[in-house]
Amino acid sequence: MFSELLTTENLIAFFTLTSLEIVLGIDNVIFIAILAGKLPEKQRDLARQLGLGLAVLSRIGLLFAIGWVMKLKEPWFTLMHHEFSGKDLVLIVGGSFLIGKATWEMHHKVRGIQHGESHSTGASSLGGMLAQVLLIDVVFSLDSVITAVGMSNNIPIMVAAILASVAIMLLFSGPVVRFVDAHPAIKLLALAFLLLIGVLLVAEGFHQKIDKGYIYFAMAFSLGIELLQMRMEKNQQRGSIEDD
Repeated sequence: MFSELLTTENLIAFFTLTSLEIVLGIDNVIFIAILAGKLPEKQRDLARQLGLGLAVLSRIGLLFAIGWVMKLKEPWFTLMHHEFSGKDLVLIVGGSFLIGKATWEMHHKVRGIQHGESHSTGASSLGGMLAQVLLIDVVFSLDSVITAVGMSNNIPIMVAAILASVAIMLLFSGPVVRFVDAHPAIKLLALAFLLLIGVLLVAEGFHQKIDKGYIYFAMAFSLGIELLQMRMEKNQQRGSIEDD
C-alpha cells in the first residue's frame, strides 16, 4: 500500500500540491502575523502555532468533506442575471470581512502613530484572535481544497501535502511575525496586501476573475522598495554615527 503511493506521478503531485499550498498559505501567515502582533509578547508564538494548526484542521476537514464542498459550487439562486453558489457567498463574506478588518487595522495603526499611542493599545484576546483566524482559514481553505482536488484525486497525497506545507509555514512564520511586528511600514504594507486579497475574494464571489499573480507581484515589488528604503536609512544612520 505504502509503495503504491510512492510512484513518480504521486511524488510529482505531492511536491506540486505542497508548493501550491505554501503559496495559498501566504495570506494565512500574514493575517496571523497581524493579529498575533496585537497580543502580549508571551502569547504570540502560541497564537501563531494554534493559528496554523487551525489551518491544518480546516483544510483536512474540508478535504474529507469534499462531496459537500463540491456541492458549494452548484448555483443556489440567481440575482440580477448572475447565479450565486455557496462558494460565492463564502468568498463574498470572507472577502468583506478581510476588507473591513484590514481597513480598521490600518486606521488603528495610523491613529496610534499620530497620537503616540503605545504598542500594546488595542491588544486583543487569544480566543478572539483564533476565532478570526478560523473564519479566514475556512475561506482560504475552501479555495485551496477545491484547487487541490482539481490537481489530484488521491486523498492521502493531498493530506500529506497540506501537512508538509503547514510544517514549512510554521518553520518560517516565526521570523515573519517578528519582522512584521518590528517594522510599522511593513505592517501597513501587509495590511494593504490583505485589503487587496479581500477585494479579490469579493470580486471572485461576483464572478469577476482577477489573477492573484498581479497582487503578489505588486506587493513583492512594494516590499522590495520598502526593504531598500530600510537599508538606505540604516546606512545613513551608520554614516552619521561614523561622522560623529
